[in-house]
Amino acid sequence: MRLILAPMEGVIDAQMRQLLTGLGGYDLCITEFVRVTEQKLPPKVFYRLCPELATGGTTTSGTPVRVQLLGQSPDWLSINAMTAIELGSPGIDLNFGCPAKTVNKSRGGAILLKEPELIYQIIKAVREAVPKQYPVSAKIRLGYEDTNQTLEIADAVAQANASELAVHARTKKDGYRAPAYWEWIAKIRQHVALPVIANGEIWDSESLIQCQKQSGAEQFMVGRGAVATPNLGAVLTKKATKMSWNDVLNLLILFAQQPVDEKNTIYYPSRTKQWFNYLKLSYPQAHDLFRKIRILSDRDAILNELKRAQN
Repeated sequence: MRLILAPMEGVIDAQMRQLLTGLGGYDLCITEFVRVTEQKLPPKVFYRLCPELATGGTTTSGTPVRVQLLGQSPDWLSINAMTAIELGSPGIDLNFGCPAKTVNKSRGGAILLKEPELIYQIIKAVREAVPKQYPVSAKIRLGYEDTNQTLEIADAVAQANASELAVHARTKKDGYRAPAYWEWIAKIRQHVALPVIANGEIWDSESLIQCQKQSGAEQFMVGRGAVATPNLGAVLTKKATKMSWNDVLNLLILFAQQPVDEKNTIYYPSRTKQWFNYLKLSYPQAHDLFRKIRILSDRDAILNELKRAQN
């Protein structure tokens, strides 16, 4: 089984990748998207979203980190894909699944699911630009409003010679509402001759087994579940026990001690509170502690509450 840590815009950044991959179980990470417009982006843009480029394109634990690009221009995406490769990305991922309204309004992400031909042109251009030894993957949803074009979209990805396809088993309209329609992943796998990665509603070993049964997939991608249960990678791939709440507290304290831009004083308070919203899905203890920290805006004050909560 192969397990990938999903790209989650504004949630799974370099600091989070460092923590989660350090707990084991992941074969690959995908970055938050690099927004590509009609320009060649400077290296600093790539380093900001993927600082791992400066250390061989992997996290400290040795997990490869693949740069994800989002845009609508085949030419500019291929140019910027080459920049990412030259800087050290071990491959390129292309985002056709982001449901954010602001992104879709500027013709990026899931809105392109309405245009399978453009998806084909984008992947084809990037695949032709990037040397063959580097994988070019795509991430899609089942469609924008419905599944009428799902197989046509999958065809476009396959015919453009993508290396692999990650499928979030919901439409853009579905958002993140349960269920995920894993049976559609089985249909896609039967329809195209390329590796298909199953994504959506994998929270624990039980949901992974159900996803395997319904999709037939052997490769999986987890996002929200990985943030809700920080050692989910090890739980799924190594049959590890779900980490205790006290271990989660230790991880939150470690998170507070990671270096960040000193000018960005809201980073730690806002990201910690955001993380708690996911932890509440997996740990009942998170509810009471979140009520205590949500009114705090100072890193040290939050850190003190976390330490007080330790057994």
